[in-house]
Amino acid sequence: MKRYIGCKMIEAEPALKINGKVVKQEGDYIDIPVGAEVEDGYRVKYADGYESWSPKDVFERAYITVDDNKALPSGVSVGEKMVDEFISSTERFTISPCTTVVHCILRNGFTITESSACVDPKNYDEKVGEEICMKKIKSKIWNHLGFLLQTAWHGIL
Repeated sequence: MKRYIGCKMIEAEPALKINGKVVKQEGDYIDIPVGAEVEDGYRVKYADGYESWSPKDVFERAYITVDDNKALPSGVSVGEKMVDEFISSTERFTISPCTTVVHCILRNGFTITESSACVDPKNYDEKVGEEICMKKIKSKIWNHLGFLLQTAWHGIL
């Protein structure tokens, strides 16, 4: 078989599967029979109305929450919190008397590295350099997540 990648927009809510039956999690109390087989996951609804259930770990590796935005035809958008939370880790380096490099690893393992420099080392401030780099990195993340959202909304055709 060949391998494929894909991207789609879905609706989902936390749910449990109890003895093979999907149960919506409403509030804190769910009557679970003694000895029942319970799996944590999500009830998923696709654009064509098809519904399924996905185990929690599988779902959370495949999907990211988008912000509601009723002003847009898609009804959703990429938000600042989404961009910030997509960064897993950040490292900052000074590599010369006037150059800052920031390396970010994103949630999916993709990396973005940016640099900032000034002309005169007397004017150098590593914190300012980091702020400039992070602005560039976040701009790229907005672009990448926007591309992902556009693909999920319209598909690849």
